[in-house]
Amino acid sequence: MPQTLLAMFNDYDEASRALDALANAGFTQDQISMISGDTHHESAGRIHRSGEDVKPGEGAGFGAVVGTLVGLGAALIPGVGPIVVAGPAWAALFAGIGAASGAATGGITAGLIDMGVHEDHASVYEDALRRGGTLISVHVITDTEADRAEAILSDFGAVDVEHQHEANYHDTQPMKTNVPQSTTSPITSAASGRHSLDVGDEERLEVVEEELQVGKREVERGAVRVRKYVTETPVQQDVTLREEHVNVERRPVNRPMREADYAFTEETIEVHERGEVPVVSKTARVIEEVIVSKQVTEHTETISDTVRRTDVKVEEDTSFDYHRYDGDFRTHYDTNYTTSGYSYEQFTPAYRYGYNLATTAPYRGRTWTEIETDARTRWEERNPGTWEQFKDSIQQAWDRVTGEHQRNR
Repeated sequence: MPQTLLAMFNDYDEASRALDALANAGFTQDQISMISGDTHHESAGRIHRSGEDVKPGEGAGFGAVVGTLVGLGAALIPGVGPIVVAGPAWAALFAGIGAASGAATGGITAGLIDMGVHEDHASVYEDALRRGGTLISVHVITDTEADRAEAILSDFGAVDVEHQHEANYHDTQPMKTNVPQSTTSPITSAASGRHSLDVGDEERLEVVEEELQVGKREVERGAVRVRKYVTETPVQQDVTLREEHVNVERRPVNRPMREADYAFTEETIEVHERGEVPVVSKTARVIEEVIVSKQVTEHTETISDTVRRTDVKVEEDTSFDYHRYDGDFRTHYDTNYTTSGYSYEQFTPAYRYGYNLATTAPYRGRTWTEIETDARTRWEERNPGTWEQFKDSIQQAWDRVTGEHQRNR
């Protein structure tokens, strides 16, 4: 389960060596961060005096790993004072804050709480930093990584800050390295999902799976509006009309008058003319019907989506086995390197690197000949020019863990 482990160190050099060991164990720069209130350390003092972030190429004075961490620079924190900040976790926490740009609002406690650290623990860490401590955070993905990181941090002197805080509660001097540690773990998780079980107890992990449920609801898809209105169109039609006309015609006559003729009497003849005129009428007729109706059609539509599921992955935890080999590694050191000018602690990252190669995929189960080139490349990335010096101790750890006694050169 992803989480961030926090470990406090009283001594800056011990913290630097712990960072080297984490890098040699395979943890990347994106996983490791550091914040230090040790203003007395030579390298830390230099960055505080300069008031600027470390430029490319200047990080070597801070240690093999510290100098390569992203965001290495200085910040001024209320109630704490100047600090050295390195790594993505702290660089993000104090983004945009430099020695010359002011102070982080709310101090370190607020930032740690934002990371998921309990308020009580956060205030203790801030007090430890104010006293000159160095806080290392390691972001891990699996429980196996968490155990490896915890073992490394513990091996290199991580202190129980709560116990130490109580011992130094009224002391205004820097934290003392000889304060007895309690039996509790000095490592704190900022978002811990790990549990320790007593005999007879059980922890249940629920496997949750989402089911895709597709329903239906009515929505407006559009509308059809049918409107009836009146228009006028000019039309023409020919019709034949009958008309009467009266003709008056005079004819010359020369004949004797007959009895039937009424001579010298007045008479009027009236004749009427008649004619036809157009008579217009209109009759409405239905010439077309427009029928408006609604029908239903059905179609099949494929819905594509994703559903989530929590799976449980069982990993064999072998990180605690390193301590089983510690005696063998010390014997190998005493036999071969006591006159080398380097202490066993300085050789410890090499032994641990060989152990991690033997117990970590994709190297587990392979031969030294198969993995030597890749192992050298990874080692030289973090420790340039030191492979030949530490190669034998790395291979000794590999051979001891894998049981491969016949070296393949």
